[in-house]
Amino acid sequence: MHIAVLIARQGGLDPALAEALRNAWGGSDVNWLAPDEAAEFAMEQVPDNIWQVWEDLQQQGVDLVVLPAKGRRKKMLLADMDSTMIQQECIDELAEEAGVGAHVRDITARAMNGELDFEGALTERVALLEGLDVAVIDKVLDARITLMPGGAQLVATMKAQGGHAALVSGGFTAFTERVASLLGFDENRANTLIVADGKLSGDVGRPILGREAKIEALEQISARLGIAEADVIAVGDGANDLGMLGRAGTGVALHAKPSVQAQCDLRINHGDLTALLYLQGYTKSEFVS
Repeated sequence: MHIAVLIARQGGLDPALAEALRNAWGGSDVNWLAPDEAAEFAMEQVPDNIWQVWEDLQQQGVDLVVLPAKGRRKKMLLADMDSTMIQQECIDELAEEAGVGAHVRDITARAMNGELDFEGALTERVALLEGLDVAVIDKVLDARITLMPGGAQLVATMKAQGGHAALVSGGFTAFTERVASLLGFDENRANTLIVADGKLSGDVGRPILGREAKIEALEQISARLGIAEADVIAVGDGANDLGMLGRAGTGVALHAKPSVQAQCDLRINHGDLTALLYLQGYTKSEFVS
């Protein structure tokens, strides 16, 4: 048995559209998870025309995800940070303060789309921050970093059901520690910016946390908790997230780069982070703020 989930921005899902798709695919009655925002219905198998329908719905501002009905609710959230739990890329914001914003943003975009080696791109960008006062990190956190909508509800709701939340980033601990604390994550992993005499040295600690380290986090944390990798829902947007998205029971590409979306079956482009709750079958009335 499979579940088709339709998600749009608040007020953006027409009930007639949900009913029409359910009729076309021979599904069970439509169950509304949130009025005019999220709905689901069960069906026996994945339709052959799923991606054609997905394309059509994208044009209407609606996300469509089809996933197995069994084991939908997960016991652990494994989340990327930059452009996933927050709306920015931290290194890009630091680069703006260092006067090399445009150059670094270009490298970041190419690395996240899988066009550049992650480790090489990271060390190249960090080198451009050499000499930046360490106090700029707090300045960026306070003035430039904003949380992705729905993140606090996602973490709080899963934790209220006994779930564990881990933030794993190819960015920096100076940012993940603050974001993890704000959102209620149980733990966080990231790279460490090296500081000397109150200024960034232009280098990061080794080993560099990239794609493989995110997979290791999935393996290590799930093993420590005594749960299966199938019990994990992972979310990210960049090429370095593909490994953990592919291994987790539910791997969601959120507002992801084109090359990442092309390799993921579960894509959210219109909904916010609460979409991950709808995918697990939570109703809006069950959300915890």
